[in-house]
Amino acid sequence: MTAEAQFELVKPVADAVLYEGYLLYPYRASSTKNQVRWQFGVLMPPAFVATGSGERDTMFVDFLAEPRPTAVAHVRVRFLQVQTRLTEGTSWQEAVEQEADVSFAISDLLAAERVTPITIPGGTETDGETERTRAPLTAEVRASAAELPGPYGGVRVRLTMSNTSTATDTDREAALRTALIACHAVLVLRDGRLISLLEPPEWAKPAVKACQQDGAWPIMIGSEDARDMLLVSPIILDDYPGIAPESPQNLFDGTEIDEILTLRTLALTDDEKREARATDPRAKEIIDNVDGMPAELWDRLHGTIRYLRAVTGEVDQVPEFREPGELKPPDAPWWNPAADESVSPETDSVVVAGKAVAKGSRVILRPGLKRADAQDMFLTGRIANVESVIFDVDGDIHLAVTLEGDPAAELELLQGRFRYFAPEEVEPL
Repeated sequence: MTAEAQFELVKPVADAVLYEGYLLYPYRASSTKNQVRWQFGVLMPPAFVATGSGERDTMFVDFLAEPRPTAVAHVRVRFLQVQTRLTEGTSWQEAVEQEADVSFAISDLLAAERVTPITIPGGTETDGETERTRAPLTAEVRASAAELPGPYGGVRVRLTMSNTSTATDTDREAALRTALIACHAVLVLRDGRLISLLEPPEWAKPAVKACQQDGAWPIMIGSEDARDMLLVSPIILDDYPGIAPESPQNLFDGTEIDEILTLRTLALTDDEKREARATDPRAKEIIDNVDGMPAELWDRLHGTIRYLRAVTGEVDQVPEFREPGELKPPDAPWWNPAADESVSPETDSVVVAGKAVAKGSRVILRPGLKRADAQDMFLTGRIANVESVIFDVDGDIHLAVTLEGDPAAELELLQGRFRYFAPEEVEPL
């Protein structure tokens, strides 16, 4: 398969990154949430960054590879170019997709850093009373590599993408005209294999710890068997992400549930839909698709069973009925003790660092690198109380905890809602 074919294969995922947050429900320019835009992967002009805005003009990632002597990396850098649309005195920032391809031999990178400039022209287009204007963009891609110590033959590669515009705007909206929006890259490695930073082999773990990332994260993508593609993303994702087949269109908010967004879009008034259609051509496409969605797509949105797992044992206790919103009594177990006497979250324990951890234990939280929720990193070093030790059907162990000193802890206990951590992510006190 050619590199171009591989780029096309993963384009749906890359497009989801490209348009994440582009325009949020209710897709109208008058909505407050659409007044401040362009949040992910924004590389601003260096002069604007120098004002102390908190924005960045550069992102880079380190990744590991096992290249053969003839290995070549093909990189496609992708981003949005802001396009200002002016109609009857009203302006709106649309976007134009831009791509630039860069290739380099890994052996060349071991000898010296390679720098490739990127130039995107500006322009003005007029259609009746509507004028669309784009400012020119300049950027560069830098790549370097270093051999890893030891006998394994691995290489650490650094890929850097920078905005090199000389624009001097100090107002954010003006500076966005020369920014790279949702900047990311897709990389294909020929004659070599890439190493996952989330699931590295044992020998590569020290090298993974030495890797640095700033503004982006390298995600394995494509074929899990080939291990020859990376998505350099400004949004942290797990390896090998994919688009659910039930998702019929891009709603610009991958963290939401399609069914909820689609139903809420369908419930917009005619006036609201009219404003959304006038806001942006992509918003018009969403409204039109929702209004014309066939019944079979609505059924698919409602939910899909990915797989079924056989469960042994008979359950002889039927959960009691409760009215919606009625809380479960704290003393009512959520599992069936009669069906599985080996499980008792209230009394089970697990040994961590030589100490038994059970309900009532106090621990320090040390969230791991593979957490699905990036917000958990803010809990590093916090003290928590273990409320139960849970063994799931796969045999994995989870500690249900509440934060010590958290005003919401009492309510969480009442509702049975906890934060969950693996035993290796806590330090017993």
